[in-house]
Amino acid sequence: MIPAGGVLGKASVADERQPSLTWKLDFERGRVVGKLDGMEAIKQTIDQILQTQRYSYLIYSFNYGNELSRLIGMSPLFLRSEAARVIREALTQDDRIGDISDLQIVNAADRALISFTVLTELGAIDYEREVNAFV
Repeated sequence: MIPAGGVLGKASVADERQPSLTWKLDFERGRVVGKLDGMEAIKQTIDQILQTQRYSYLIYSFNYGNELSRLIGMSPLFLRSEAARVIREALTQDDRIGDISDLQIVNAADRALISFTVLTELGAIDYEREVNAFV
């Protein structure tokens, strides 16, 4: 028997935006020290993504983290273009982040200074980090 009275297939489904409320992490003491929302939550997410190697931790999906360690030993010219792609791919997995721009890599001995601008739904974030992965 076919049910009567119901409208099948015409129900509307609306995507609701989930809040970006997350735990505030104190990396120096290894503790959770409160909650973050908005721009501060996005900044913490950027830090976490760039500190996490993709495919290394079972707790994260394969879309989370970065593959910067694959760039070790590459020529400086190839490194610049590939680093931009890897960072863009890693960060844009988060739906709050649209793109990155103005990527600059300055090599100095065994370290590199990476700086770029993250374009988010709440505004732009200037990001700068010194790394030693590009040896």
